Amino acid sequence: MKQRASLIGMIIIFISLIILGRLFYLQIIDKEYKDLAYKNAVKKEYVIPERGFIYDRNGKLLVSNLSVYDVMVIPKMLKTFDTIEFLSYTNITKETLKKQLKKAKKYSWKLPSLVISKRYKDEIALLQEKIYKFPGFFIQRRAIRKYHTNHAANVLGFIREVNEKEIKKDPFYLQGDLIGKAGVEKSYEKELRGKKGVKYFLTDKFNRKTGKYNHGKNDTLAKVGKDLRLTIDIDLQAFGDSLMKGKRGAIIAIEPSSGEILALVTAPTYTPSYLSGRNSSKNFNKLFRDKINKPLLDRGLQGEYPPGSPFKLLNGLIGLQEGVIDLRTSYVCNHGFYYGRNGHMYCHCGANGRKVKLPWAITKSCNTYFSNTYLNIINKYNTPQEGIDAWKNHLSKFGLGQYLHIDLPVGKKGLIPDSKFYDRYYPSHRWQASYTTSNGIGQGEVLTTPIQLANITAAIANKGFYYTPHIIKNIDEGKETINPLFKKKHSTDIEKKYYDYIIDGMAQVYKTGTAKYSRLKDMELCGKTGTSENKTRINGKLVKLPDHSIFIAFGPKDNPKIAVAVFIENGGFGATIAAPIATLMIDKYVNKRVSRPDLLNKMLHTDLRTVYQLKNYEKQ
Repeated sequence: MKQRASLIGMIIIFISLIILGRLFYLQIIDKEYKDLAYKNAVKKEYVIPERGFIYDRNGKLLVSNLSVYDVMVIPKMLKTFDTIEFLSYTNITKETLKKQLKKAKKYSWKLPSLVISKRYKDEIALLQEKIYKFPGFFIQRRAIRKYHTNHAANVLGFIREVNEKEIKKDPFYLQGDLIGKAGVEKSYEKELRGKKGVKYFLTDKFNRKTGKYNHGKNDTLAKVGKDLRLTIDIDLQAFGDSLMKGKRGAIIAIEPSSGEILALVTAPTYTPSYLSGRNSSKNFNKLFRDKINKPLLDRGLQGEYPPGSPFKLLNGLIGLQEGVIDLRTSYVCNHGFYYGRNGHMYCHCGANGRKVKLPWAITKSCNTYFSNTYLNIINKYNTPQEGIDAWKNHLSKFGLGQYLHIDLPVGKKGLIPDSKFYDRYYPSHRWQASYTTSNGIGQGEVLTTPIQLANITAAIANKGFYYTPHIIKNIDEGKETINPLFKKKHSTDIEKKYYDYIIDGMAQVYKTGTAKYSRLKDMELCGKTGTSENKTRINGKLVKLPDHSIFIAFGPKDNPKIAVAVFIENGGFGATIAAPIATLMIDKYVNKRVSRPDLLNKMLHTDLRTVYQLKNYEKQ
């Protein structure tokens, strides 16, 4: 009997030890149930930091933030809830709610997903009071952009919700987060976005917060994004926008001594606030679908056009450097340049059978002079292939035919053809310099962007060097270093003395040449007009449209403060629209006023929208 009692006692002790051991393992060693309890009782919320502010070069606030609220959901925590009551607090449809919940479950069962976005405080107040009734849902505050300007949308860019690809690429982002999609918002996303904070809360069975977890010791603070100061002068940008009303094209203004972009105007455009707020996606689709005006196309950075006569300045510089021309070199111009058997390039310089030298050729834009100069450059070498490659190498030093690597996310390289290009075009490789004559006057196969034209203007103003054009002046009030590339001087391979010849000719363009009607009384300017041919296909037929109007300029002549390139689609002669606009931009920036109200009035009332109607040319 005693033995049986002892055995039973040992069994009880053994079972008790097993139970105690199991309890010890579950409570002390194994964290599974502890983690489960933690997940059920502790709620993790991210604190979204405010994006950094954006200012212009003079400290004017361009972009700040506006608080809005998002309704988020964690699918795993969802429980049956009163759908009708929920909808009454949110002002969305049942179909929208079902769609968002389905999307959330597909994204992640454990991570928060967006259900309703960008509601103002008064719109979300009632739901905020009743949120405990809807387990799995919570309200998150965040900031959208508030704009203090109606200009520079192409520079500032916009923010939108991240997509799945962006979430996979960068673990910083969760579904519903915002990210820069264009302009400096995209280029400087990491600087602007800041650093998220995290807060942990204890919750009851109704998913209501009952206090901070661990007295807030595990919480981390959000770090506000860094402020940006841009190089643009927003007043000059706004002035440029007013001049481009009713026109298509671009105005680029650069400070030659630094490469800082003072204005980057594209037209047509839109106001920055159009892509902010809850209707931003719908508004973006409207802009995207506009294939006629293309308001999302930054023509200054992405438009590739024949550069026209401003390109003659570069051929002049290369001709001087290669020793095929000097100030005494002359060519007879008899209403144009004749080449090959039947080739003829008309010229408006007015020489009428007289000899033309370099200063006159620049001032009056002589096609004959620069066509001869170009052919002499190519023919100096043993083969046209060697000649055109040498010519291209000179141009590459001006940043042509390549990306300039400015700090905005869009751009095009343009085209400077080389021997390989023409070898493909003429498979027999039996082509001559005369086949490419149009390159001498900025037509032919040559393509440039307006930002490249502005950059070569700055290089000429500097007499042989330029800095990479850029839009950022400083970050976080100068506490963070900007890209050292923007401080590096890029030198051309043309001797400095030759620039004086070109600059003197450009000054005469304003005094007695093609831009004499746009000159200023109190400032000596240097410029060059340009007109480039424009053709398109309508109903399968190649139709000639009005020429593009081009002008490059810098001023003042002896101490350049600003270099400008203006490109007006279908604007006609360079002297008609582009030259007055460039002059007004220089006047406004340097003198802080407009001394030619007659030019201003004319440009403000010049509207080309009827010219842009292609139906006007269908019968040609």
